[in-house]
Amino acid sequence: MSSRTYQDAVNSLNTLQSNAATLDAVRASGGRLSNFAIPEMIEYLERIGYKTEDLNAMNVIHITGTKGKGSTSAFTDSILRHAKPEWKIGLYTSPHLVAVRERIRINGRPLSEEDFTKYFFEVWDRLKANERKLETTPFMPGYFRFVTLMAFHTFLSLGVDATVLEVGVGGTYDSTNIVPKPIVTGITALGIDHVGVLGKTLKEIAWQKGGIYKEGVPAFSVPQPEEGMQVLVERAKELKASEFVVTSKLPEISNVKLGLAGAHQVGNAILAVHLAKSFLRNSDPSSAEEASLPQSFIDGLEDIKWPGRCQTVADPAYPGLTWYLDGAHTIESLECSIQWFVKPGVGLSLDPASRSFKRTLIFNTGGGRAGPSFLEAIYKQITVQLSENQSSEDPTTFFDRVIFCTNVTYADGGFKGDLTAVSLAPDDLAQLKTQNQLADAWTSLVPSFPKDRIHVLPSVEHAIRTVRESETPGSVKVLVAGSLHLVGGVIEVAGLAEVAL
Repeated sequence: MSSRTYQDAVNSLNTLQSNAATLDAVRASGGRLSNFAIPEMIEYLERIGYKTEDLNAMNVIHITGTKGKGSTSAFTDSILRHAKPEWKIGLYTSPHLVAVRERIRINGRPLSEEDFTKYFFEVWDRLKANERKLETTPFMPGYFRFVTLMAFHTFLSLGVDATVLEVGVGGTYDSTNIVPKPIVTGITALGIDHVGVLGKTLKEIAWQKGGIYKEGVPAFSVPQPEEGMQVLVERAKELKASEFVVTSKLPEISNVKLGLAGAHQVGNAILAVHLAKSFLRNSDPSSAEEASLPQSFIDGLEDIKWPGRCQTVADPAYPGLTWYLDGAHTIESLECSIQWFVKPGVGLSLDPASRSFKRTLIFNTGGGRAGPSFLEAIYKQITVQLSENQSSEDPTTFFDRVIFCTNVTYADGGFKGDLTAVSLAPDDLAQLKTQNQLADAWTSLVPSFPKDRIHVLPSVEHAIRTVRESETPGSVKVLVAGSLHLVGGVIEVAGLAEVAL
């Protein structure tokens, strides 16, 4: 064991990633392969020595949604840590920004490299040692399934008092959805997310998300579009949730300075309050008599750090250069990102009569048909926000430069180990197919935009160099969006870790 390092663990984990061909096969199946996800995940769980009933000991708060599920999970975790400082609280989220161990946290801190290595190889060795029951089940789980198994093993080994468990994608067939009886479940705002690529309607997405509701367990949701809400109500009844609650406004929250920027975070914070209250009532019914927003909850909402989500970071090495980091990767979340950025004091000048800085957009997405629609949503929202803020700026010249780069970390074509992605199609990378499509889409949206200020680049490092070399001296505001992996790469290459994480 002593000879196995954290890097060994990361390298082994990366062998479990699905390549581009595998992901294409899943898309071509119309999602049917997801039907096998739960029985396969249960088989993997048994191979590492647990039954599904054992997972109830983690005391789970299960959270899904299209946008805001990560932030809501972080808010809930922070509230519980402030309300119950004597507890040991686990938090499982995805994806990570810079290091994979960020996905598994204890009391707000990512697992140490030593602990990650220990628990990783305990799960790895058990899977390797135990035969599968069904020949149709792949011998080793995929990347996300493995990390989920590892999180379960870690939390049970450490005896956590509570676990905040964020769904990866969807809900019904998600690898996290094998906990028989969570303490409470919650759904954030619905919209067209990853599965939207498969042509799913909002009703179908609501059905997927509602799959985390469980018999005898309180089911919460933020207010939703009518067609989505109707499905959630039906799912709560079908799965026999003990109650179905749509979160209402909390007037007191208007006086709280949330630790996460963006107006959209208010709804996430309110859901987190409801989830935490329900959880605490379960362990101590007398807590129901407390104030609607106890001081410990306020402290939890204010004292939260969730990097890469509407985050402002001053570059420590380049005065005048400020990074605005948001891993938004759906149309709805990108609209929220622009609502945050195109605001006086953020991406707009406080003096509407003058602008003393330049703006750059660094953007990437996972490919497919979504990229152009994402850029269209960004451009439309810029137009809306300029109007709402009574700015005389022209949306066509809002950005002075746009950069479309891959998520490859370094200029030599290499990845930081934790950021390695084999899901990128080699031909796409070699030809920068996605990035060229994005550049063409931007030109179609803004025909007057100078061609020499539209960059298609092969790596994050190339993008950082372009920003630092092209716009100095002077003040530059850089919005990085479209992918959490892109944001993580920027934090890594630009040397922002000490101030951003």
